[in-house]
Amino acid sequence: MHVGGEQVMMKGMETSNRLTGFSLALFSAAVVLGGGNFLAVRFSNRELDPFWGAGLRFGIAAAVFVVIALALRLRWPRGRQLFDTAVFGVLSFALFYALMYWALVRVTAGVATVVLAVVPLFTLLLAAAHRMEQLRRRAIVGSLLALAGIVWMAAGPTELELPLGALVAMLGAALCVGESVILAKRLSGNHPVITNAVAIPTGAVLLLALSMAAGEQWVLPRQDEAVWALVYLVTLGSVGLFVLLLLVVRTWKASATSYMFVLFPVVTLLLGAWLADEPITIHGVIGSALVMAGVWFGALAPSARQPAIPAASPVAVPETP
Repeated sequence: MHVGGEQVMMKGMETSNRLTGFSLALFSAAVVLGGGNFLAVRFSNRELDPFWGAGLRFGIAAAVFVVIALALRLRWPRGRQLFDTAVFGVLSFALFYALMYWALVRVTAGVATVVLAVVPLFTLLLAAAHRMEQLRRRAIVGSLLALAGIVWMAAGPTELELPLGALVAMLGAALCVGESVILAKRLSGNHPVITNAVAIPTGAVLLLALSMAAGEQWVLPRQDEAVWALVYLVTLGSVGLFVLLLLVVRTWKASATSYMFVLFPVVTLLLGAWLADEPITIHGVIGSALVMAGVWFGALAPSARQPAIPAASPVAVPETP
C-alpha cells in the first residue's frame, strides 16, 4: 500500500514537471513575441495613426478568432462570463493598446517596455486588493525601486527623453494590463480562442470609435516596413501571443503570468538596436537595471515567489477543443 502511494506520488510529480516545462516553453515564446510587438508597433506607427493602427490590427485578428471559434464549434460565454470577457477586452485591448499606441508615437520601444516592467508589481498589488494573493512588504519595496528607475529615465538625456504625458499613459496601460491578467485568471476555464473571439472584437470596436472621434485617417499601409509590421502584429503578435498568454495563466498565478513584462525590455532593446538603430546608452542601462532590480526583488526572487500550484491541489491541464 505504501509502495503504491509512492508510485502515485512519483507519477504526479512527473506530470507536474512536464506541465511546468510546457508552461515555461509557452511563457518563453510569449516573451519573445511580446517583446517584438513593441518594435512592430513603432514601425506601423510611422504610416498609420495610432488608434487606427491598433483598431485595424485587432479588427483583423478578431475575424481570425471568430472564424476559428465557429470552425471548432466552441460554446460562447453567457451571462456573467460574457460580461467579464467583454470587460477583459476593454481593459486588455481597448484601453491598454490605446494608451500604448499613443505613447509609442512619443517614446522608443525600448523605453516603453522598461516602463511596463512594473506590470508584475502592479499585478501583485491589484491581486492583493482582490484578495487573490498575499501582499508582501518586499513587493512594496520592489515597486518603489522600479519607480525610481522610471524617474531616473524620465530625467535622462534627450535620446531617452520620456515626456510626462507618455509616462502617465504607459503607467495607466500597466494598470490596465495588470487588472486584465487578474480577470484572465478568472476566465481561464474557458477556451482561449473563445475568450479572444469575444474580447478582441470588443476592443477593436472601441479603438475604431476612438480613431473616428480623433479624426484619424483610415488608410492601409504602403511602406514595406509598415506592411510587414502589421502582418506580424495580426498573426504572431495577436493570434499567437494572446493564446499563449491565456494558456500560461491557466496554470500560473496572475502575478506570475505578468512576469513576462519584465523580460520584454531584453527582447525589445536588442531588436530595437538591431532593426531600428535605437540607442542603448549607459543612462538607459542604469534606469533599466533599477527597474529590473525592483521587479526581481519584489516579484521574481525565489524568496518572493509562492508556488504557482499548491502541492495538494490537482494540476490544471489545458483544455482541448
